[in-house]
Amino acid sequence: MNTTAESIKAFATRLPEGATISAKELLHLGERAAVDQALSRLVRRGELMRVKRGLFALPVKTRFGERAPSVQSVVEHIVQSTGETVSASGASAANMLGLSTQNPTRQVYWTSGPSRHLKLGAQSVELHHVPSWQLRAPQSKAGHALRAMAYYGKSEAKQVLHRLKSHLNEEERIELFALRVGTPTWLAKELSALAAA
Repeated sequence: MNTTAESIKAFATRLPEGATISAKELLHLGERAAVDQALSRLVRRGELMRVKRGLFALPVKTRFGERAPSVQSVVEHIVQSTGETVSASGASAANMLGLSTQNPTRQVYWTSGPSRHLKLGAQSVELHHVPSWQLRAPQSKAGHALRAMAYYGKSEAKQVLHRLKSHLNEEERIELFALRVGTPTWLAKELSALAAA
């Protein structure tokens, strides 16, 4: 008969890379106290990683040894399992669009869910709760442009938009213009200039 730890390990190995598990998801494998103890045992043995308190992931085996699941795969799993909207942060968006040459030292994402800190091996990942308007078009270039403008703020919005225009094609400029609805007045005002572009 399998122990609770063996059952949890078998369950975790059937999940895709980046999938996270918690004790509540494993109650079909044993009583809560037994599941908690088994999870702690698996972490001590290096067979599971503690991503944050109460949340675990399976390390990925490669021919070079084990590594943490990729940040992107964990973020994608969070989106799928919670229904949150998650996007690149404003600093990351600015970097992607060539507005900044500084590579963010920490991996930060903006989310509609609660703020939290994740640990994936040596990597530190932060999810910061932001207002919903900052998460519109989470994967599009126009959405990233909106986040970059929000990141630079009111005082630099005009200059940032001027620089962004050369990075966006006509379709992307139209999409960015449409995203002005629901944004703060200062940002909507700057984005309205796209109507004449």
